Amino acid sequence: MKAIICNEFGPVDTLKYEDVDAPVAGKGQVIVDVQAAGVNFPDGLLVQGLYQMQPDFPFIPGNEIAGIVSEVGEGVEHLKTGQRVIALTSLGGYAEKVCVPATHAMPLPDAIPAEEGAALVTAHATAHHALKQRAQLQPGETLVVTGAAGGTGLAAVQIGKQMGATVIAVCSTQEKLDLAKANGADILINYKDRDLKEAIKEETGGKGADVVYECVGGDTFHACSRSMAWEGRLLVVGFAGGEIPKFPVNLALVKGYSVVGVFWGSFTKHDPAGFAANMKELLGWYVQGKVKVVVDEALPLSDAHKALNKVMNREVKGKMVLLANQ
Repeated sequence: MKAIICNEFGPVDTLKYEDVDAPVAGKGQVIVDVQAAGVNFPDGLLVQGLYQMQPDFPFIPGNEIAGIVSEVGEGVEHLKTGQRVIALTSLGGYAEKVCVPATHAMPLPDAIPAEEGAALVTAHATAHHALKQRAQLQPGETLVVTGAAGGTGLAAVQIGKQMGATVIAVCSTQEKLDLAKANGADILINYKDRDLKEAIKEETGGKGADVVYECVGGDTFHACSRSMAWEGRLLVVGFAGGEIPKFPVNLALVKGYSVVGVFWGSFTKHDPAGFAANMKELLGWYVQGKVKVVVDEALPLSDAHKALNKVMNREVKGKMVLLANQ
């Protein structure tokens, strides 16, 4: 089978598109013939050696896929060959076939195309976990979303609205803000045109944000850290801007708010039952039209480096997807 191989840490352009041995299902596992794989910012960090996890070489990146079950291992009863599924792979998704624990594969409703299903697992699931379990977002609260036109930011806008919040979208261009508005944002802030701290203060009537979904880092994080409401929750989701900020802890003391880490990958391992319940709720919302994956572009698997460069350069509106077995 064909796959994208990382032989050493380095720029995404050094990834190889090569033939490798096809996997075989072991006990409790399934083989999925990949139709589409979601492309995420952490994938780019991973192949550069900049992510929390550093796999042994060689490895195949990619942690979310949609496809068809082609082999079922011993002891697997809830999945059958020929069944459409989405799956959390951790690694191995950028390939024509992938072996995954059956517990990490879920039936994909016929109403959801493979391209959208593949891009649903990480971005939407991260936003859902962040707002539901980590922030415990309540109806009527104000939610600020930074990077609101990216994959996980756009998901947070949609899910925040579904949970009853007033959503403030923060982006760098009017085009991106228009996309956030089309996906449910109530208030739009272009941080290139307005001072972000002052804009949040103005748009919240001086109260500040109840919850901030912060995935940019750097100066954006610093502005948000000074814009929190009493008993607010500042969610640390990622650092797409490239700078991991240092936090002055006296702000949390004086303003009485919490800084809450969001690491969805660890959540899936520590609370698999909660992960499964979240995915069931998300898929239900999707079928009902309450959330939606916006696919910016779908490229062939062999163009993984192009997709990753577009993601890493923050040029994506929504999600990038790779198409396998085309």
